[in-house]
Amino acid sequence: MLLAILLLAIPLLLWQLLPPRQAESGLSRRTLPQRVDALLPQTQCGCCGYPGCRPYAEAITRGQAAINQCPPGGAHTITALAELLGEEPLPLNPAYGREQAPQLALIDEPRCIGCTKCIQACPVDAIIGAARQMHTVIDSLCTGCGLCLPPCPVDCIDLLEYEPDSGTWQYVVSHDEVA
Repeated sequence: MLLAILLLAIPLLLWQLLPPRQAESGLSRRTLPQRVDALLPQTQCGCCGYPGCRPYAEAITRGQAAINQCPPGGAHTITALAELLGEEPLPLNPAYGREQAPQLALIDEPRCIGCTKCIQACPVDAIIGAARQMHTVIDSLCTGCGLCLPPCPVDCIDLLEYEPDSGTWQYVVSHDEVA
């Protein structure tokens, strides 16, 4: 009985004492669709013709979509995708939109009637609020996709350009710009 316990304990003890093997980098273990998805801006806007960045990434890797259909990612993303896939960079296809500065949604809270239509439309859950109460945008989650604008019945949402604050990497928008 003691011998059986020792035979089981010794390998477990050695396994704990030996240094771990060098793990592969997370990037090398990712599938190609995951690596393509990681290069996309994660706005989930649908400008590319797909319901989000992951479906677009999968279509690219299946050869069903071109690498130049992402206006929020713009030339930078197209170049990164081309490098990853060993393709030549292409100009942004204007059929999917145009490249523009990063944007952030801002709700004019006094005009908000609390209909929740913007909350339902937001693909990244960046808008919070309750029915018949004012809503607000969580700046750090908003991707500026603009999908909250069309369903708003009182037109109280604006998209504002912003510049990331490089000191803190938080997105900074002046709420006074809408007033």
